[in-house]
Amino acid sequence: MEVENHKKVNQQAVKQAFATLKNRHSLNRHTSLASRKVKLKKLLNWVMDNRTRLKEAVHKDFQKPPVEVDISEAYPVIGEIKHALTNLDQWARPTKVDATINYLGTRSEVRYEPKGVCLILSPWNFPFNLSVGPLVSCIAAGNVALLKPSEETPNTSQLIADMVEEVFDGNVIVLQGDKEVASELLALPFDHIFFTGSPTVGKIVMRAAADHLTSVTLELGGKSPAIIHSSSRIKEAAKRIVFGKFLNNGQTCIAPDYLIVHEDVKEEIIKALKTQVIKLFGDGAGISELSSSYGRVINERHFDRLKEMVSDAVEKGGKVELEGKLDPLTRFFHPTIISDAPLHARIMEEEIFGPILPIVTFRNVEEVVELVNSKPKPLALYVFSANREFRETVLSQTSAGSVCINDCVLQFTHPNLPFGGVNNSGIGKSHGYYGFLSFSNEKPVLKQKRGLALSYLFYPPFSQRMKMLLEPILRWF
Repeated sequence: MEVENHKKVNQQAVKQAFATLKNRHSLNRHTSLASRKVKLKKLLNWVMDNRTRLKEAVHKDFQKPPVEVDISEAYPVIGEIKHALTNLDQWARPTKVDATINYLGTRSEVRYEPKGVCLILSPWNFPFNLSVGPLVSCIAAGNVALLKPSEETPNTSQLIADMVEEVFDGNVIVLQGDKEVASELLALPFDHIFFTGSPTVGKIVMRAAADHLTSVTLELGGKSPAIIHSSSRIKEAAKRIVFGKFLNNGQTCIAPDYLIVHEDVKEEIIKALKTQVIKLFGDGAGISELSSSYGRVINERHFDRLKEMVSDAVEKGGKVELEGKLDPLTRFFHPTIISDAPLHARIMEEEIFGPILPIVTFRNVEEVVELVNSKPKPLALYVFSANREFRETVLSQTSAGSVCINDCVLQFTHPNLPFGGVNNSGIGKSHGYYGFLSFSNEKPVLKQKRGLALSYLFYPPFSQRMKMLLEPILRWF
């Protein structure tokens, strides 16, 4: 009975929040750019003034180092807000469209109107960044929003709820809760849903959206490969890969999920990786629970999953090149590198989402292309090579949501690049102008001149004269 009552409370809260936002939007369908900027400026000031609170909340959830919180949680959001404030006038300005000869006498433009009531479902791995980042685009486009942060990071979720209460005047609502709350939300006819998470849950979101023909942006994941060619600068590549992989304890959707290394440089890259792991994330001689730059696995379930993945890989023939202490009580999971990773092992079949880096080797570019294309299209693909022909072959013969050459994860923070997946790794784009478009309806407007119009030529009755006129038009125009 208690569970049933709790469910009724959830349903009531969800429906009330949706109704409130629906009413807010109906009363002010076209918010001015000035009012949007006011909201964004208030949000920017709040983030700048509350970085200490943010660091404390994220650290309580999974011991993310304070500097890492600034780098991966605060900085991307601050940059997103500043970019929107600088460019919003240009983004929102109607775009003039040239008329072809067939449409002489008309004038056309594309206008950008808010989609309406938007739902943002955010994950736990970057709980602030991936909640507030999409919210920036949503507000910039003039929408109202219902934000559901992850229940896995309760301290950060509560901070987001406090932030919304302190910054916004009812056009943004936060609802906290588990998957039951998410299910109740997905049953409602939102105008747009922005979801960040796994492909498995992304399919559930898309099915629910189909019931209301709601548009979606799905930021998912997958197995993002990093390809190391023999022409690459090995030490430099190792440093950048280690940063991209083990930041946030490997719990990053665009982290290099596995390495495809040319067999001639296999031993060299392994040695360089081991050196860089200690340099970047260790204190002194190694990495321990006292290391100030290394985070934790989010919960016991994921910790056990990662441990089982390592055991499975070793049982199937993988070789552990780097390992260390594993503590289930504190969820400390030492960076782990496994060479000769069996293709049928779980670490090569499932997205790892943790501090485990498998390595496979290749001899020629055809093997690389075959391996990448044998898996669902990844969210990111990394190529470390000084050989232009090799790079272009990989780029032209594989598909990925984003590509970064000779670096890792940098493409995510570039303000003028779209970010998103393809097929299994996502649908739609985000960030900057592309995020603004995701939350906007691109409405075409055509204005016909009064009086005699060229379109009259195509009005019935459909006479022989019209048939003769259509022939050259179809052939030449």
